[in-house]
Amino acid sequence: MRTFIALLAVSSAMPAFGAHDLVIANGFVVDGTGSPGFPGWVAIDGDRIAAVGKGAVPAARQTVDAKGQVIAPGFVNMLSWATESLLVDGRAVSDLKQGVTLEVMGEGWTMGPLTPAMKAEMKRQQSSLTFDVSWTTLGEYLTHLEKKGIAPNVASFVGATTVRIHELGEGDVDPTPEQLARMQGLVRAAMNEGAMGVGSSLIYAPASYAETPELVALAKASAQCGGSYISHMRSEGAHIEQALDELIGIARESGGPAEIYHLKLSGRETWAKRDAVLAKIAAARAEGLDIRANMYVYPAGATGLDASMPTWVQAGGDQAWVARLKDPAIRARVLAEMRAEPKGWENLYRRAGDPSKLIFVEFRNPKLRPLIGKTLAEVSAMRGTSPEDTMIDLVIEDESRVGTVYFLMDEKDVEAFARLPWVTLGSDAGAPAIEGVFLESGDHPRAFGNVARFLGHYVRDRQVDTLEGAVRRLSGLPAERLKLADRGRLAPGMAADVVLFDLQKISDPATFAQPKQYATGVSNVWVNGVQVLAEGEPTGKPAGRFLKGPGFGRCS
Repeated sequence: MRTFIALLAVSSAMPAFGAHDLVIANGFVVDGTGSPGFPGWVAIDGDRIAAVGKGAVPAARQTVDAKGQVIAPGFVNMLSWATESLLVDGRAVSDLKQGVTLEVMGEGWTMGPLTPAMKAEMKRQQSSLTFDVSWTTLGEYLTHLEKKGIAPNVASFVGATTVRIHELGEGDVDPTPEQLARMQGLVRAAMNEGAMGVGSSLIYAPASYAETPELVALAKASAQCGGSYISHMRSEGAHIEQALDELIGIARESGGPAEIYHLKLSGRETWAKRDAVLAKIAAARAEGLDIRANMYVYPAGATGLDASMPTWVQAGGDQAWVARLKDPAIRARVLAEMRAEPKGWENLYRRAGDPSKLIFVEFRNPKLRPLIGKTLAEVSAMRGTSPEDTMIDLVIEDESRVGTVYFLMDEKDVEAFARLPWVTLGSDAGAPAIEGVFLESGDHPRAFGNVARFLGHYVRDRQVDTLEGAVRRLSGLPAERLKLADRGRLAPGMAADVVLFDLQKISDPATFAQPKQYATGVSNVWVNGVQVLAEGEPTGKPAGRFLKGPGFGRCS
């Protein structure tokens, strides 16, 4: 009898037969397909979604009360520069607090494939974020992140710039047929390791030296492996229509999809071209080409001072660039070109139109870091030098491109693009914390608030999209682009990447003056069924995985 009573006590303390590992109950389920949401629950077993339903909540070992919050698939950051920040802090706190469960990298420069010389240069260029370069290929880097332990999932395109440097160096040269064949081989090898496609960033040297046939060849290698071409186009300003024609042509010739990185119109003289740009994209889509875009929802971008100088002076890399700028004759020529309407390159300084619209956010030289947060106009006045001379001097003194925010866009265009159903979200930023080594540099607020600003300001307040449409653009649509069949939706059998957020509370307090402020409104996040954010705070659990692209294991 005593034995029976003891067994009864044990069994009553155990979960009921068939109970789920976790049920998120009493929420508003938005499944990532665009279908109408509904009050309901989501059940998780292991790393998979087991069931989604309404009404009676099933038995579970753990139940989380959503308290009327939105239950959604994890969000995808389609343009992440968390390449270095994840090596230093795998929690990806700034993105985690916005519900991001997948960081997608690959805007031109990637962490592989690398030669020994490229590894040495990567070490030399490190600033406040330092790390060993123990990998060679892109797949090895992504595997390294997973083994190291990271909160979000990771994926990457292979960089066309990286492939070019691997075979050609950083000079303004064209590949021979043999070199181009090897470059295509590097793309196929990366695809076989799990890359999502090939990415380019064409306003920067040495990427700008690549001519269209070279890009077509790389895009063909990617498309043959099921991948897509994604590009920071050659111009986002005065020549944006020609740049868009190039991207569309690459899609047409390669036979694969194409996507625009951070769709925008840079510079006041470009703002009138919105209708023409959208008409070109609409015509290409009507033709049957799969053309899409991603964006960040801010009127300013962030890059370096290299985007304000002619690309010819940057040939050979940072050290060669600095050496040339020290030559008085070359400096005079660069100054003249910086002050004139650019021919064959994109001058973001002129696009911004005023030195007060450039803000410095990152220096490698500790002596220059007191200038972080100041405008070019302020620094120019402090030094008593022209804005153009100041930029040249800073590049020489820092021996780097100098991280800079440029105010370039019209808020009306930002909102118009945010309404487009084929546009997804990409921060174009790392995933930092507001502590430790991350305090040594400035930031763009998009690193802390891109998703939150989209959902709060644009969806809730400006009603640029329905809640269901917005969640689809943050989850199901990018997963579809990446051909991740088991991500981006809340449905049985899908990976358990889940975010819980309050639409009425989600907000982006980060500003250009004070960017290091976390978003609010996201309470809980699960990655592969593991809780990585609990009541707004990171758990530190390394749940993230390297998600492989369509060519994985079958492209040679």
